[in-house]
Amino acid sequence: MDLEVNLVTKATVLVVDDSPDNLTLLNELLKDVYKVKLANSGEKALKLAQSGKLPDLILLDIMMPVMDGYEVCRQLMDNPTTRHIPVIFLTAKVTVEDEKRGFDLGAVDYIAKPISPPIVMARVKNHLERKARADFLRDKSDFLEIEVEKRTREVSAIQDVTILAMASLAETRDSDTGNHIRRTQFYVKVLAEKLRDHPRFAATLTDRYITTLFKSAPLHDIGKVGIPDRILLKPGHFEPHEFEIMKTHTTLGRDAIEHAEQSLGMQVEFLSMAKEIALGHQEKWDGSGYPQSLSGDAIPLSARLMAIADVYDALISRRVYKDAMSHDKAVDVITQGRDRHFDPDMVDAFLALQSEFRAIAARYADSDQDMAEKKLQLDRFTGTDSPD
Repeated sequence: MDLEVNLVTKATVLVVDDSPDNLTLLNELLKDVYKVKLANSGEKALKLAQSGKLPDLILLDIMMPVMDGYEVCRQLMDNPTTRHIPVIFLTAKVTVEDEKRGFDLGAVDYIAKPISPPIVMARVKNHLERKARADFLRDKSDFLEIEVEKRTREVSAIQDVTILAMASLAETRDSDTGNHIRRTQFYVKVLAEKLRDHPRFAATLTDRYITTLFKSAPLHDIGKVGIPDRILLKPGHFEPHEFEIMKTHTTLGRDAIEHAEQSLGMQVEFLSMAKEIALGHQEKWDGSGYPQSLSGDAIPLSARLMAIADVYDALISRRVYKDAMSHDKAVDVITQGRDRHFDPDMVDAFLALQSEFRAIAARYADSDQDMAEKKLQLDRFTGTDSPD
C-alpha cells in the first residue's frame, strides 16, 4: 500500500546497543531510509523512548551492562505510552529459551548477531508496515468510539429536550407551573438514591434504573392534555362526575406514551417506565387509589416514588386557587399517609430527606411571573379577566 510505504519511509527507528561499532553499523545501514536515534545503554533508551516523538520501532541489544535488553523491553511494555512500539531483539543469544523469554516479554522478532544487512532491512520494513496498519486501525477505532459517544450524548440530549417539551406542553394547560416538572424529577431521584441500599429495593434501584427514572419522571401528568379545560382549569372542587373524568389522565397518559412507542416499532426503556409512572402514580398503598386500585408492591416501584414526590409538591406549592402549605405541615400529611397512601419504607426515606426536598423546592421555586401567568389563564377560563 502506498500509504504504508510513505509512513514507513518516514519512520523513526531507535537502535540500542552498548557497542559503538554496532551503533555505527546500524546507523549507516538505516539512515538513508529512516530517521535513526541511537542509545548506548538501557537507561538512555528508556529516556529516548518516552520523550519527544515516540520511535516507531526499537532494535534492542540484549547483553548490556547495568540494564539488559530484557529489562528494557519489560519496562517498555509496562508503560502505556510505549507498549505499542514493536521491539526487535539484536543478539547472539539465540537459544530457544532466550527467544521464548523475549517473546514472552512482548518482543515481535529476533535478529541474530552478527547481523545480515538485507535481513535487518527486510525485518524492519515488515514490522513497520504492520505497525502502520495497527496504528491506523487503532486510530480509526478510537475515532469511531468518540463518534459513537458523541452521537449517544446527542440522542440522549434530544430525548431529554423532547420529554421536557412534551411535559411542559401538558403543564401549560394545568394550574401547575413548569417548575413542578423539575421539582418532582429531582424529588424522585434523591428518594431513589436514598433507598438504593434498602433490602426491598436494592436489586431494582441500580444506577441505570435511577437514570431512567429521572428521564421518565416529567411525563407523569402528560395525560392531562386530554382533559377538557372546563374540568382541568376548574378553580374549585370537582363534582363526582368531573373527578371521574379527571382520573382518566392516568390512562390517557399511558395510552399516549404507548402509542408513541408503537410508532417507533420497538420498546424503549425510558418510555416503558414513563408508562408505569403515568398510569400508576395515583395508586395508593392500601388499594384505594386509581385507576386500577392496585395495592402494596403490585404498584410499580417508579409510580410509588412519584406518588410521594407529586403529593409533596402539590401540598407545598402555591396555586391560583390555593395557598401553599408549609413544609412541616406537608410532612405531617405524608407521615399520616404511611401504610395508607404511601409505601411505608418510602415515607421513612422521605422523612430522612426532608432537608434535600426543601432545598429542591427552593431551587426550583415558582416565580411571581409564573403564578401571574397561571392566574391570567384561569381568569380567562372563568371569564373574570378584564378586556382592559
